[in-house]
Amino acid sequence: MVRKSFLIAGLILMVAMAVNANDKKGPQFKWENDRYDYGTVYVDEMPETKMAINFSNTGDEPLILSNVRACCGTRVTQWPREPILPGEEGTINIEFRLAPRPQRISRTVTVTYNNEERPTERFRITGQVVDREEE
Repeated sequence: MVRKSFLIAGLILMVAMAVNANDKKGPQFKWENDRYDYGTVYVDEMPETKMAINFSNTGDEPLILSNVRACCGTRVTQWPREPILPGEEGTINIEFRLAPRPQRISRTVTVTYNNEERPTERFRITGQVVDREEE
């Protein structure tokens, strides 16, 4: 009888620990939009290439960005150094240059933050620069 009570108590404790572990989300990084698509851009109408990328912490612990980097000549001009509390938002500012010639636009901004299960998130910038056809 005592052995059965210990077994039941142990099972209850394990279930309680598993349920409690699933309740803890930790910091969760969520982009407002995870990509920006310029679509088709004409060489004679080059767009603004400064961008503010918004995100939020949808978790239950402070979100701390440890690194924000960009590829392909894209420059990160500002990113939050202070913790983003649960439910709060932040902004990453970037800028880059598009050469006035036909090309595929493909840029990536990578954020590293304090989540052990998924420590990085990527923001993608896409599009196509083309010559305007004579009509």
